[in-house]
Amino acid sequence: MDPVQADPTIGFHVVAMPYPGRGHINPMMNLCKILASRKDRIAITFVVTEEWLGILGSEPKPANFRFSTVPNVIPSEFGRGADFPSFFEAVMTKLQEPFERLLDRLEPSVIVYDTLLAWMVGVGNRRNIPVASLWATPALAFTVLQHVDLMVQNGHFPVNLSEKGKEQIDYIPGIPPMRIEDLSTIFTGNGQVMHRLREAISLVPKTQYLLFTTIYELESHTIDALRNIIPIPIYSIGPAIPYFNLKDNDNDNNHVQWLNSQPKSSVLYVSQGSFLSVSKAQMDEIIIGVKNSGVRFLWVARGEASRIKELCGSDEGVVVPWCDQLKVLCHPSIGGFWSHCGWNSTKEGIFAGVPFLTYPIFADQIPNSKTIVEDWKIGWKVRRGIGKEEQLVTREEITRLVRRVMDLESKEGKEMRKRAKELREICRRATSEGGSAETDIDAFIRDISLTYNL
Repeated sequence: MDPVQADPTIGFHVVAMPYPGRGHINPMMNLCKILASRKDRIAITFVVTEEWLGILGSEPKPANFRFSTVPNVIPSEFGRGADFPSFFEAVMTKLQEPFERLLDRLEPSVIVYDTLLAWMVGVGNRRNIPVASLWATPALAFTVLQHVDLMVQNGHFPVNLSEKGKEQIDYIPGIPPMRIEDLSTIFTGNGQVMHRLREAISLVPKTQYLLFTTIYELESHTIDALRNIIPIPIYSIGPAIPYFNLKDNDNDNNHVQWLNSQPKSSVLYVSQGSFLSVSKAQMDEIIIGVKNSGVRFLWVARGEASRIKELCGSDEGVVVPWCDQLKVLCHPSIGGFWSHCGWNSTKEGIFAGVPFLTYPIFADQIPNSKTIVEDWKIGWKVRRGIGKEEQLVTREEITRLVRRVMDLESKEGKEMRKRAKELREICRRATSEGGSAETDIDAFIRDISLTYNL
């Protein structure tokens, strides 16, 4: 689609570019939709790769929201999951040139970019365009990466899981004590990727604004500590999930009609995310374990859909290739969430107020699981061990855990659901008028638009 061109009715033009992955595109998309809905004189140009335009192009969007594209960085047959380090390096080295060519036509007032796209800072500074850095994972992960040198001083980096995995890190400002093994997946084993991550974090103070896709009340100590260190405005813009769409009616979907016919809190929602998966052996144990539990389930699956249907049948559950996850989680028949603990899924689960079964795989998912299970105490961990220490979780264990999380009558289950509802109320207050997320979004809009008298 054509980008937004100069228009006398448009007072302010935001050019937004996410890292090309679902977990990064979604929060930036949601933020941009909120920005576009707040002021009709704000225009949004959302820049994605051609591959992602094919996926996103039909999504509903405000009238003042447009897509524009840059070429794919890597052939689709060598996609993100097949060779993540190569894909990541291609994003870091091949997107800048086509983006700058596009920028020549766009005339933005401000650029909102995914923090990982470190080259964007130089682009904005050379062209005298303000840039706002959007961090798509928890503020905790940002802070840990920012303090790698402190970990080096304490002998905790490079990470040595076999010798020091159980040791506690209790010296990073603004985060609670955590075991090395709970943070290890933030520090990818690929040295070049780690170098790029640290470079991206180091350049943030050279931007004009920093946005966190988190609710202030959930990470207040971390955000306050960062505000003491980073000399630019920091905004906690809330969950950056599509809570603004919850009132839309989706009863035409078969899986929603099925949910409507199920008892309250009786269905386990299962999703392992959109990027990486588990081994075939472990997947079979998960499928049979869920089936043997006798619990109703709604399972969102990609390549495993036929295998799930083959092993589970259709007596107790429904398998779908896609669903509107937040709407499903907020449905009254959902009683639990089996999750890979991606940050967007984590926020949607707590916004819905449901307990978790956690099976994290990658990056911030491991510390997110720790937060869910040990800090918030609203779930149980399924995965056992990390890397070489990982153990197969048997179908018997999975059956036991599924029944445990879906037990509405047990004392521990009631306490966990009470805590989940308390977190839900924190999220709802933050995203309501006058709440912390709404206040910070309004502050960001005010600050970026002051010179344009919007």
